[in-house]
Amino acid sequence: MFRKTHKLGLFGLGAFGRLIVKHLAPYFEIYAYDPSPEARAYAKRHNVTLTTLEETAACRIVVLATPVRTLKALAESIAPYLHPRALVIDVGSVKMKPAQWLLDALPKSVYILCTHPLFGPQSARKGIHDLEIVVCPVRIRRIGPILRFFRDTLDLKVSLATPEQHDHALAAVQGLTHLIAKVLSGLEPLPRVHTTRSYDLMMQGVGLVQGDSDELFLSIERDNPFAAEIRKRFFHEIDTLRSRLEAHDHTGK
Repeated sequence: MFRKTHKLGLFGLGAFGRLIVKHLAPYFEIYAYDPSPEARAYAKRHNVTLTTLEETAACRIVVLATPVRTLKALAESIAPYLHPRALVIDVGSVKMKPAQWLLDALPKSVYILCTHPLFGPQSARKGIHDLEIVVCPVRIRRIGPILRFFRDTLDLKVSLATPEQHDHALAAVQGLTHLIAKVLSGLEPLPRVHTTRSYDLMMQGVGLVQGDSDELFLSIERDNPFAAEIRKRFFHEIDTLRSRLEAHDHTGK
């Protein structure tokens, strides 16, 4: 299934699209659609065929690596040009909405697989060995070869989940991480000397997501249906702690 002779259509040559090229170029001829000037320069340097939306969509395997907010319209745009048995894969940070958009927009003969690689350019800068990818089968017949490719060829740790299970877990895992990182980034400059191990680990975690786009942050917080409740609980705990500290300050005067 995953022979080099297969064409892979990639929508989006942003930061994550480029990470995809880096790790999938040995196995596929990559055709990409991305109208940005930066994409054209990148494609020339990395042996990627930058082409039309129609030709990219016609590949047997199509990967959607564009922002979540664009997926619904993108799915509708590519639907007429997809191969009847194409495999369409998304790689975004939320899963319930994209899964439904793809089911609604794409032909019923097309296979749909939602995935979420739990890493990005920063956390994968030294390679993707043993990093995790969450796989959410939406409409697919033979998932075994795909899982083996992820696990045995790409050397990833593979977890299976439904889109709902994924979003429920990631509302806290990603939602809180990015929320705290945004707050700490707003407090810069922060100390880099006389630090503790716990502080260093916290700042290391912030550094892994600090370079992520504001668009990704907003998608994680707004497009995950469970994120609002996590934020509500988080801010409640902050308010409770602030009240305790302010009460102590008042009585100590």
